[in-house]
Parts: sequence; structure tokens; C-alpha cells
Amino acid sequence: MRRREFIGLLGVTAAWPLAANAQQQEGMRRIGILTGIAGEDVQTKARIAAFLQELQKLGWTEGRNFRMDIRAGAGNLATTRKYAAELVALAPDVIVGSGATPVTLLLEATHTVPIVFTIVVDPMGAGFVNKLSRPGGNATGFMSFDYSLSGKWVELLKQVAPGVTQVAVLRDTSSSAGIGQFAVVQAFARPLGLEVSTINAGDPREMDRAVTEFAREPNGGLIVTASPSTVVHRDLIIALAARHKLPAVYFDLAPVAEGGLISYGPDLVSQFRQAASYVDRILRGEKPANLPVQAPNKYELVINLKTAKALGLTIPQSVLARADEVIE
Repeated sequence: MRRREFIGLLGVTAAWPLAANAQQQEGMRRIGILTGIAGEDVQTKARIAAFLQELQKLGWTEGRNFRMDIRAGAGNLATTRKYAAELVALAPDVIVGSGATPVTLLLEATHTVPIVFTIVVDPMGAGFVNKLSRPGGNATGFMSFDYSLSGKWVELLKQVAPGVTQVAVLRDTSSSAGIGQFAVVQAFARPLGLEVSTINAGDPREMDRAVTEFAREPNGGLIVTASPSTVVHRDLIIALAARHKLPAVYFDLAPVAEGGLISYGPDLVSQFRQAASYVDRILRGEKPANLPVQAPNKYELVINLKTAKALGLTIPQSVLARADEVIE
């Protein structure tokens, strides 16, 4: 997704509330959305805007033939759990769950309400589905990537900052996906001569302290794994990387547009467009059990040359040639 498209989507969201206020009319369908990040986050707004745009194309207009109830956990487990229960209690026709933690909590709250998930790394390993081709339960959706992608982050870090000898992996210990991502990072780091350590991204004060301590040793770099916490606290992570002159690789393009160095991963906003197509099919009578889980067919490499210059790095031409977007 290009930055101009992202900015355009933000304008679409100016009018939508966190919960629709219109009275439910006869025949009106109800859609719930549960995200692990904040409702006012620009990422949330862009994703919801893309979802609504796609639903509009499919014949669904908010306030006319469906109403939408949105809950945003903002990285807080207890809040997300409460909101999962609230949404299920509203008896919606379908719920969109964004991220492994919200989907886990939704599936704890209901085995009957259809759930379409997005931005989930390992739906089989997490127990969301029995089989990717035929999920078999009340949930299906869209994987953000498989664990092998985490190895690419290690390779990229070494390519753009060959002097790095130690890497701190920012992960959320409350997310099941964090374990798998870290395992792959470790496996790829050893052959490249990188010493690996971890930093918990769940507590911003602890993360600030840990990154500052890590930066006292020379030749360090960061890998920012996928989790609600790394999205919620991305401004702090970008600022810490800049303050301590640490090259950092991100799983999502949004931090790079906001000042991060480099990212490699899927277009997460497009997953909400895809989710709209599954919501449409479920509202028209299809069952999640029969809708296959889909994986991205493309990953995007985004590089911020301004940040590279500030870090004193020269991005190799071989890496620049592979980039989908270069920010100057």
C-alpha cells in the first residue's frame, strides 16, 4: 500500500464512530470488529476505512443494511477480553478479529458466532482452525505471514548494517505468535554470527530502560516483531532506535513511513479489504468452516533513506533494487 493511498483512507474515517448510533432496522445485519490496537490509531482508521470501502462495493452500506460495532483493546489484555465479551453479547452476524490476542479471546467467548480474522501469524498453531483449506469451526480469515518470514528480517538487518553483531528482538510475551517469530530469528541469527537477546514490548517504561541498556554495547540492532504492543508503542520504538542510533527492521511498513529504517512484510490494510469479501459471503449464507484461510501472495520491502542517512548507513544497491518503496 502506497503512502498516498494510506493518507486517503484516513480521510474516509473522519465520520465513523466507535459504535454506530443508528437504531437497528428490520433486516439490518450487525458486524462487530475487535482490534488489539487503539481505535484512534491511524492504522485502525485506515484498516476500517478499507473494510468499509470494500463492503460498499459488495452492496453493504452502513446505516442502510448493516450496523457496525467497533471495540479497540489498545494493547491492554483485560480491556480486550472485556470487549470480546461485549461484542459477542450483542449477537452480531459476524465479527472481524484483528490480531492473535483478540481472536483468541473471541473464540473463548463464542463457538457459534462467525469470526473472520486478520493479521494472524499461525492460525493452526494457535488453535483457531483445524485445517487451512477447511477450517472446520466458526473462524476463518487471513494470515499475515508464516514464521519463515522472520528469518528475512535477520538477513535484511545484516545486509543494511553489516557491522551489527548483536540484535535485540522486541516481542510481546503475551502473544503466542511472539514465540514462533523469536525461534526463527534465533535460528537465522546464529549462522550470521549475531548474538540475540529479547526485550518485552508490553511495558513502555521497561522497553525504554531495556533498549537504553542494550545500546550501551556497540554494534547493536533491533528486530521489531509483529504484536499489538509493537504497534501500540511504535512511536516510542522509532524514537528509541533514532536516539541510540540502532538500525531496526520492522514487520510492517507503517513505522518506516513514520521514521523507521526498513520493513519487510504484507500490506496489512489490504487484509481488511479481503476480510470484507469473507464477511459478505458469510452474510449471504456461507459458513466459516468452508472458507479457506488465505496467506498473502506478496510481501513488500520499504526503506527510509532519510533514516539510513541519519544512522550513517549506506543501503546496498542490491537491497534498493528489490524495494517496493523508497522514502527519501
